[in-house]
Amino acid sequence: MAFDLRIERVVPISADELYAGYVDTELLKQWFTPVPWRTTEAEVDAVPGGIFRTVMCGPDGERNEGTGCVLDARPGRRFAWTNLMGPNFEPLPLGEGEFGFTVTIDFEPVGEGSRYSAVVRHVDEAGMRTHDEMGFHDGWGAALDQLVELMTRRRG
Repeated sequence: MAFDLRIERVVPISADELYAGYVDTELLKQWFTPVPWRTTEAEVDAVPGGIFRTVMCGPDGERNEGTGCVLDARPGRRFAWTNLMGPNFEPLPLGEGEFGFTVTIDFEPVGEGSRYSAVVRHVDEAGMRTHDEMGFHDGWGAALDQLVELMTRRRG
């Protein structure tokens, strides 16, 4: 049985811009966490086995650091990572209150924009529910809006 959360939208930016938003750490820090949270640190090595690491900080001093492993990186097409492994596919233990997941995001050109399709597969139902109750759909939707806004501004 799959324990998936999904978000799919057609957005007015290119598949290459979507992909760049994930692999360029200076861009990633500007949009990845919904306001009022901020992504203060990011490290991405966009090759299978590479690192995907972010530090997210909340308005009241909360700090959430996540390190994972890039599983797939196809420019303008797909980006995938997991928190179940670290760089070089090394298994990672989960900390207390953490849940295991794998993220696969596909980018597909559609007309003047792109289809953004994200699937987050969880190890178990409890992890999926926790992620959903944290506001998965609203949070990921808001972050995607921030990415679209960032890339639109960059165009000038």
